[in-house]
Amino acid sequence: MRYLRTGGPAAIRRPRPSDAEEFLAAARRSRDLHHPWLAAPETPEEYERYLSRIRRRDSAGYLICDRASGEIAGYVNISGIVLGALRGGFLGYAAFLPYSGTGHASAGVALVIDHAFNSAGLHRLEANIQPGNEPSRRVARKLGFRLEGFSPDYLFIDGAWRDHERWAITAPAPTETANTATAAT
Repeated sequence: MRYLRTGGPAAIRRPRPSDAEEFLAAARRSRDLHHPWLAAPETPEEYERYLSRIRRRDSAGYLICDRASGEIAGYVNISGIVLGALRGGFLGYAAFLPYSGTGHASAGVALVIDHAFNSAGLHRLEANIQPGNEPSRRVARKLGFRLEGFSPDYLFIDGAWRDHERWAITAPAPTETANTATAAT
């Protein structure tokens, strides 16, 4: 298996059509874990729409895989990607059972952030998290996201407009050496 990045217990790669059966089984197995925070694709049609959505220019999708077994442990999406002066997007993530609480989500999200900042050229990622979603808040805090604000009735999820906290992380500033090298060329 070829991965984009590896670290700790996790590796990340792009989802493929051939992942449908495993992804859908993991999503169904994790339905209660994710409710009411998100609804992962659970049918072949939903998975096809998911693949179509993450292949657009303003989106990207990644699978978090367990490095030991190669099994799908979760997924990460970047949506609403804007280039130009902003160079940012919105980050969403979820772990699948039995990998929830094992460090796979934190490791996988960290790998996606590294890929987004160092390979995709993004500068800012925002994670909008419902206030009661403590597992997602823990991942954001652990990875250095800062809480920037609160948005009432922000996203329509599970049949209702839900309040969200806005968490964000930005790429580290270039080092002095990198600034000097850039200025010299």
